[in-house]
Amino acid sequence: MNSSDIREAFLGYFEKNGHVRVKSSSLVPANDPTLFFTNAGMVQFKDVFTGEDSRSYQRACSSQKCMRVSGKHNDLENVGHTPRHHTFFEMLGNFSFGDYFKEEAIDFGWGFLTGQMGLDKNRLYVTVFRDDEEAEKLWERHVPKNRILRMDEKDNFWAMGDTGPCGPCSEIHWDFGKGPVAQSDFDSDRFMEIWNLVFMQFNKTADGKMSPLAAPSIDTGMGLERLSAIMQGKHSNWESDLFVPIIDCVSEICGNSHGQSREIDISLRVIADHIRCATFLIGDGVIPSNEGRGYVLRRILRRAIRYGKRLEQNVPFLTEIIPVVIDGMGAAYPELATHQHFITKVIGAEEERFYETLDKGLELLKNEMTVAGSKIISGDVAFKLYDTFGFPLDVTQIIAGENGFSVDENRFDEMMNEQRKRARASWKGSGEHAVADVYKSLHSQGIRSSFVGYFENTVESEILAIVLDGKRVRCAEAGMEVSFVTVETPFYGESGGQMGDVGVAVAPGIEIEIVGTRKPLTDVTVHDCRIIKGEIFQGTKLTLAIDVEARQATRCNHTSTHLLHRALRQTLGEHVKQAGSLVGPSRFRFDFSHFQQMTSEELREVEKQVNESIRKNLPLITYELTYDEAVAKGALAFFGEKYGEKVRMIDISGHSMELCGGTHVSMTGEIGIFKILSESSVAAGVRRIEALTAQGALDYIEAMENWRIEIAKTLKAQPSEAAEKIKKLMERVRALEKDLRNAMSGRSEGGDVADLASQAREIAGIGVLVKKVDVPDRKMLAELAEKYRDKLQGVVLLAAELDGKIALVAAVHKSLSGKVSAGDIAKKTSEILGGKGGGRPDFAQGGGADIEQLDKALESVFAMLT
Repeated sequence: MNSSDIREAFLGYFEKNGHVRVKSSSLVPANDPTLFFTNAGMVQFKDVFTGEDSRSYQRACSSQKCMRVSGKHNDLENVGHTPRHHTFFEMLGNFSFGDYFKEEAIDFGWGFLTGQMGLDKNRLYVTVFRDDEEAEKLWERHVPKNRILRMDEKDNFWAMGDTGPCGPCSEIHWDFGKGPVAQSDFDSDRFMEIWNLVFMQFNKTADGKMSPLAAPSIDTGMGLERLSAIMQGKHSNWESDLFVPIIDCVSEICGNSHGQSREIDISLRVIADHIRCATFLIGDGVIPSNEGRGYVLRRILRRAIRYGKRLEQNVPFLTEIIPVVIDGMGAAYPELATHQHFITKVIGAEEERFYETLDKGLELLKNEMTVAGSKIISGDVAFKLYDTFGFPLDVTQIIAGENGFSVDENRFDEMMNEQRKRARASWKGSGEHAVADVYKSLHSQGIRSSFVGYFENTVESEILAIVLDGKRVRCAEAGMEVSFVTVETPFYGESGGQMGDVGVAVAPGIEIEIVGTRKPLTDVTVHDCRIIKGEIFQGTKLTLAIDVEARQATRCNHTSTHLLHRALRQTLGEHVKQAGSLVGPSRFRFDFSHFQQMTSEELREVEKQVNESIRKNLPLITYELTYDEAVAKGALAFFGEKYGEKVRMIDISGHSMELCGGTHVSMTGEIGIFKILSESSVAAGVRRIEALTAQGALDYIEAMENWRIEIAKTLKAQPSEAAEKIKKLMERVRALEKDLRNAMSGRSEGGDVADLASQAREIAGIGVLVKKVDVPDRKMLAELAEKYRDKLQGVVLLAAELDGKIALVAAVHKSLSGKVSAGDIAKKTSEILGGKGGGRPDFAQGGGADIEQLDKALESVFAMLT
């Protein structure tokens, strides 16, 4: 069976057994600040296991995209060296949310492997948690007792992380060997773990305490790569159909074949794994960067490039492999084909950038081996190569070994551990705010709030809970800042890039200012407020009213993001995808995928298209339907968004269709006008547009017009003539600056000017010029210093007061090389001025803000040379 057939057989088997097939979630966890990447099939169901969320079904199955770059076997350095560990992999899983438990999970697992897949029962072994007698007895119905082994927590107690759902587990292993089995064999290549059945019984909190889950549940995970290898009679995942086409493609590009040598095999596997991983990460919206997930992606791509270098691939090549990855995986994950152009652009740009960095890294290593006093490359250099230039330790060791050097691994490991500690300390999660325990508690007690703000601006509702400083309280009074939850609310809780509503809540004798609204959980809206007058209790009935003007301004801005998205795609290409937004009443920003700065013509075209859509006064139609139905209709879904079973689709008359939970205008004409303020870079491959609409745009245009009139008055010209007059003035300024430079250089047409060389001193036979001069900028200061250095064939230090600070330039003639250093002069004189300086032996710059110390700084030069 090929991998696609195996994936479908698994999902079909569990569908027949009452499970709902659920689409894989993104590799970027949505609304989970505890995770870097989606690392297991249960991640998208985590809130269901803890009771914070619910689904319309109690049984589910999925084939989940997963990513792991740390752990027992998954450090990047191990990829390619073992037969069965990868960065990206697919996890087949079946789940029970308080429905069936151990008995059915074990029966389903055994039935699928031995019945549906037809695996040899005699080659299957099982491990259980050391205290789990129940699981052992259940397994004895299928497996002889001598093939059931008990293991400790390290192997048979599963937790998704430091916190969250956890419980004992039971693993199913495949035996590639023959003869007697020892427990230690399970850590060897003789056995391959196929499937892990986790019996979710507890929820672990940050303090290490474990409490029973509301309903014991089942979470299982089986690597598709491993099962495919077994079903195809292979000992290694790399020999399965999931990797062979990719490895063959790399082999053809690089002119090597699998099996030539261990070193070549490792390189081919690393490249195949990493390009597969990068393709999926970028397909889910991750962009290479110097921090967070983007840094992991950058490291993965750079490792692939470096291993290509080992195969003598000295030009970019990774983009040639992407079509093979998508051909093999695109049917199961159509988002890869949808984003293929974007994926190719990102990887191509990163490759080109790294080839320059790579050569610098190799040069650093070469220099280190040239000047090293021993045959050992320091751990600090090895770590710099790893951290800055993307060189894995093993690559540095190989290059060093080829030249008779070794690497100080102990020091390298010390620095790696320090970096890991820093990373753990700085990791703030996936970008979302963690849900406070108090709101989890409210949710578990059945407290919910209903949002009615799509249709109502005002509603009367009852307070369900009051929260002060993270704790639930009985009441609150005037002067206090608290949060509260009501049965119904017209206030939109901040989510999807749209800011939360503000407004008021009133009742007889009660006045409350609502300063913000949040939605920590899908069905819990929290009002942050100041109590101006009166006292509130649980059960108090309030009339809640949003700030209608602020809501309308936000509506205009939010609908404009949809129109802007469409205009960008039409102007720049279909590769453009929303990468984030922030929508409020005063303005909005919109981040999107694109690889170069937009031209002024492109910006004008986008602005023109949006305003045309506004003038057409297009109606907005809202649909509630399933995610698949919406996507089938052509709706755009965005990177990193978490979509439920039912989604809200905003259709602007077939003009634009997007999944969106925010608030919008009824007709585009309500927006009035759209104006782009700026376009800038956010990260590699991500641009940002900031814009205004409605009254905000009109106010901006009016301000611009007033500035234009004021400029015209200053120029004593008509507004229509201002641009031409400014142009002529700038030409005149440039001409005058040129004359000034010539004059200061002694080359003006008006005759000779005072020659600074005549003010030089002679010290120890060296001509020394130290002088404060009046020049307009550092460029002229540098020109003068170099001129008089060459004229005197000596030492020059010139100073000028620029922008309220002292600028210094030091220049030393090449004939004095080794005797006098411009860098030292600039450094020491700058320190006297309270600043910093330095540079080359022949030319250096510096300066400082302590103008009163200038005479002392200049005089110090003579002391240095005496």
